[in-house]
Amino acid sequence: MYDDDSSVMFAPAVVGPTVDFLADLARGGPALELGIGTGRIALPLSARGVAVQGIDLSPDMVARLRSKPGADAIAVSIGDFAATEVEGSFALVYLVFNTIGNLTTQEEQVACFCNAARHLDAGGCFVVEVGVPPIRRLPPGETVRAFTVSPTRLGFDEFDVAEQRGISHHYRVTGDRVETFSVPYRYVWPAELDLMARIAGLRLRERWGGWRREPFTGESAMHVSVWEKPES
Repeated sequence: MYDDDSSVMFAPAVVGPTVDFLADLARGGPALELGIGTGRIALPLSARGVAVQGIDLSPDMVARLRSKPGADAIAVSIGDFAATEVEGSFALVYLVFNTIGNLTTQEEQVACFCNAARHLDAGGCFVVEVGVPPIRRLPPGETVRAFTVSPTRLGFDEFDVAEQRGISHHYRVTGDRVETFSVPYRYVWPAELDLMARIAGLRLRERWGGWRREPFTGESAMHVSVWEKPES
């Protein structure tokens, strides 16, 4: 799933605006991707002339990245992106596609913001793409909401509101086989992310409802938020 180039997440209509947005913020400076994975965003961003480095916990995903054209230009460190430090400083640090939720405690998410801030140049930006928790769409007493229903794929989010955590359940039909896996995550609200940024010494610069800079409203299902490191 994470490297399925037929997935909508690999479509030019998704990747292109993301890369445009990030390249614009980098302003010609270097960028650091937290949770770089198989390079869905890092490779086209590097091809745009941005010097990209990455951090990822999974050697298998980084190996997939390494097998792709252009990967030689990208340095990757294996480790927890909430704590691992790399050499140098960056004009841009970014974290896409709900990856902040892979940190399943508030403490880890705060540590991620602090780690991003340590790596930023003064005036640099930290960007996070993450969904808005769809809790208000749950009927009273319900804890499960479908996010994908098709003849070959089913997806359900299971919510524990008391713990502010979720489990994303995935089912994929391939021929006569059914593949299943579940991923725990911690959902987080925009205001809570802003507080984490303040703890890390960052301030909100802008928030959008998507990579094309759509307005962020009460109906937005996701947001792209940009925090900057003050110059003084």
